[in-house]
Amino acid sequence: MMLRALVAMSLLLLAACGAAQNTFADDAAIAQARYVSGEPSSITLFTVVNTRSGAGAHSALLVNGSETVLFDPAGSFQLRFMPERGDVLYGASPRWMNAYKDYHARETHFVRAQTLLVSPAVAEQLLAAVKANGAVAKAHCANSISRILGRVPGFEQIKTTYWPLQLEEAFGQNPNVTNAVYTDATVDKSHGVAFIDKEDTAALAAAGLAP
Repeated sequence: MMLRALVAMSLLLLAACGAAQNTFADDAAIAQARYVSGEPSSITLFTVVNTRSGAGAHSALLVNGSETVLFDPAGSFQLRFMPERGDVLYGASPRWMNAYKDYHARETHFVRAQTLLVSPAVAEQLLAAVKANGAVAKAHCANSISRILGRVPGFEQIKTTYWPLQLEEAFGQNPNVTNAVYTDATVDKSHGVAFIDKEDTAALAAAGLAP
């Protein structure tokens, strides 16, 4: 119990947007983690919002095409089941995405998700773009996502911005967007700790704790 409490505290202290870290998982790890959903091609924009100020704290983009990956620019979320290369987390299955939502939704923050069905061609264009982007500097999460989306046909209304809420508003102008909200009351209150085994030394180290 003490170990889990320490991990929880460590995760709580991590900021949503961290410094740029050019993590480079090897090809074998990425291939092993690869997840193909079988669902229609889509993208989901996640916006983390401060419950006290209402300010946007972080943006991330889930791209579901020939595989499903999470572009989490300057994000602090780490899970060994999702190898990371240049701020792209591979193997973004529903289970690990639940861990992502749990991690961010807490008393001080909640998560809004906007999902939009896209053509397979658009999904592949975005997969290629996020993989090619590379690691993102601190506070550039919305900037990098808005810049990438704004170059894709059908998203011309999205102008480059540093502000997560401006990005969210522009993305939501598409009438076919579906919305979901994840709060401290609706997610697993472990804040992602449930997905870390006490014997998983790599994950504990990523959480900032010595094994």
